[in-house]
Amino acid sequence: MNRQTMDGWYEYEALSEADTVSFASALARLAVPGTTLALDGDLGAGKTRFARAFAEALGVPDNVNSPTFTIVKEYEGGRLPFYHMDVYRISLLEADELGLDEYLYGEGVSLVEWASLIEPLLPEERLEIVIEHAGEQARTIRYRPLGEPYAQWCRTLKLPGGEGESGR
Repeated sequence: MNRQTMDGWYEYEALSEADTVSFASALARLAVPGTTLALDGDLGAGKTRFARAFAEALGVPDNVNSPTFTIVKEYEGGRLPFYHMDVYRISLLEADELGLDEYLYGEGVSLVEWASLIEPLLPEERLEIVIEHAGEQARTIRYRPLGEPYAQWCRTLKLPGGEGESGR
């Protein structure tokens, strides 16, 4: 089920890993140069699985895994360059010094795991996503558009198990 809440967030109930993959794939189809996805959630909630599904839908030919210790992994060969970041182990100052803005404001797609840790560095326009455990396989995926391009995505996003359009 997919719905918009009163606080401007949208909510999608992913009943299985396949639903999470479908959600990530649907977003990847909307991606354009400069897209930023700010991804948060508990350990083991499925952030890296989401990133892998997103990359696969972009056509990234490589195996995508967590960049926990490398901070950023760059992937080419898909429809757009894909920049997968995991900022869990660095401070805001360290993130700023790394020059992540070259990715965040570049021509590819940036997906940042643990994005709330570097919120001041993120583009004003982005899609915030929070993945929460809702059972063994089930996840609640909350997402909020910041900026009109992402608001349009949320209004027209076609998701499995929903009524066809997000928030309706």
